[in-house]
Amino acid sequence: MCDLWQNTLDESVPAGAVVEQIDHALGQAEKEVGSLTKLKQIKLYNAGSFFDEKAIPSSEDNVIARRLAKFDRVIVECHPALVGERCLRFNDAILGKLEVALGLETVHPDALGKLNKRVSLDDFSGAASLLTANQIDLRSFVLLQPPFIPESESVEWAKRSVNFSIDCGASISCIIPTRTGNRAMDALAKAGQFNEPTLGQLEDAMDATIGIPNHRVFADLWDLERFSTCPACFDARRARLEEINNSQVPLDRIGCDCCH
Repeated sequence: MCDLWQNTLDESVPAGAVVEQIDHALGQAEKEVGSLTKLKQIKLYNAGSFFDEKAIPSSEDNVIARRLAKFDRVIVECHPALVGERCLRFNDAILGKLEVALGLETVHPDALGKLNKRVSLDDFSGAASLLTANQIDLRSFVLLQPPFIPESESVEWAKRSVNFSIDCGASISCIIPTRTGNRAMDALAKAGQFNEPTLGQLEDAMDATIGIPNHRVFADLWDLERFSTCPACFDARRARLEEINNSQVPLDRIGCDCCH
């Protein structure tokens, strides 16, 4: 549904590989900005779960924590089922604030089960409770128009999913337009059971959720053009969403004589 599966591996990574990647990334960042002291936060997304032993060996956690000592905030992603004692130990090991991103996907009761993510709303809220009880920040991933939700209801269910995230203590929600690109999604699309959302639906979802006190909402803008049908207004509409992401302030919609 997102494209991160393309970067996953079938086998566990060898010892030291993740630390080596972090060192490489930090070296590249230092070349670009001149000094890592200019960077306040770091995001470590591993196309899986940071606290999955097969993805990142726990024996490397302390080494990774030392590499991240200069950052005020460390953001990792994880499946709700893998949020536990290891997460708490890693939180103690880093010097900055830990933030964990959890895939909520949707609160639609039928669709969530059919997505085969092996997560329930209780799983999500349980992981969220553990994080908030230990002063670990939470962000959620919400899918816009995943399979098995009627297209006419997709914006409303995205809104409900964001609200559920807020009730669970999330300070950030990321709305991700659901994409084709893997065999399961492609098969559903071919069978007429899934269509990608439109740019307009993403705008609707953002307009419905932005501006909630003490909560930030971000639209995933990667490869955004695939959801647009009008080249005349695309650049302006993308710029509007980017500004909303940055300011968290609602903005007037973009008018277009070509598509409206």
